[in-house]
Amino acid sequence: MDRPVPDASRYSAVEELRNGRPVEIRALKPDDRDDLIAAVGRSSAQSIYRRFFGARRHFSEKEIAFFVNVDFNTHVALVAVLQEHGRQQIVGGGRYVVTTPGRAEIAFTVVDQYQGQGVGGVLLRHLATLAREAGLQELIAEVLPDNAPMLKVFRSSGLPMNTTRKADLVEVILKLQ
Repeated sequence: MDRPVPDASRYSAVEELRNGRPVEIRALKPDDRDDLIAAVGRSSAQSIYRRFFGARRHFSEKEIAFFVNVDFNTHVALVAVLQEHGRQQIVGGGRYVVTTPGRAEIAFTVVDQYQGQGVGGVLLRHLATLAREAGLQELIAEVLPDNAPMLKVFRSSGLPMNTTRKADLVEVILKLQ
């Protein structure tokens, strides 16, 4: 019997990070806009460079709209939310965008003070689950060669992985099927 595909726009799960803290992995909502921008503001220049392949501190309204207004069909975005100082705070995010039938590009970012705690791996696991249930066979990422932590997240995912070294990046292909 076929399993129903979950509504990715209502997705929510609670996981435990390496340090034992609970983290909610949930669908990005349009009203997360300010928290998402704040998370970027708490990220180092190196983290921003590794995610966007360039020095960035500000994004245009068009770029912000792309990041926040996802259709949860061809563009799925999840955020990692922790309780900090009595309020929920976005500490990481990941997304995939379908590029061709069965294939999507995937990308992540984690606020620096939360790196190394398993946030990226948890986001990858949940995005891969949603992608698989949506019928995708591959997730593709372009990673800077010096971004060892991100490459480690992909290697540790348990998914079959192929890498190709290109001029200024490493292309990672994760098999879902």
